[in-house]
Amino acid sequence: MKIIWSPLAIKRASEIADYISQDSAFAANRWSETVFSKVELLKSFPEIGRIVPELDIPQIRELLYGEYRIIYRLEEHGVFILTIRHSKQLLKKEETIPR
Repeated sequence: MKIIWSPLAIKRASEIADYISQDSAFAANRWSETVFSKVELLKSFPEIGRIVPELDIPQIRELLYGEYRIIYRLEEHGVFILTIRHSKQLLKKEETIPR
């Protein structure tokens, strides 16, 4: 199974890591490594994440990591990482459309 990261997901991951690094570079690095490790699990277990509650679309799912949601879409040829959001933020439908 192929993993494809959207530009938005890469941007959000970078912004979050930058924010965490203001307190601890070590923690930011550990956070980034764990996010990428969790996403790698999707290669073998693409349906491991729960369906995003506010959308209720079976193809749009999320992995939870700490206070963050790694939101992805199941596609025929792989998994498309859409975005990463804080758990208190609702997903906007327009973020489910690749740019």
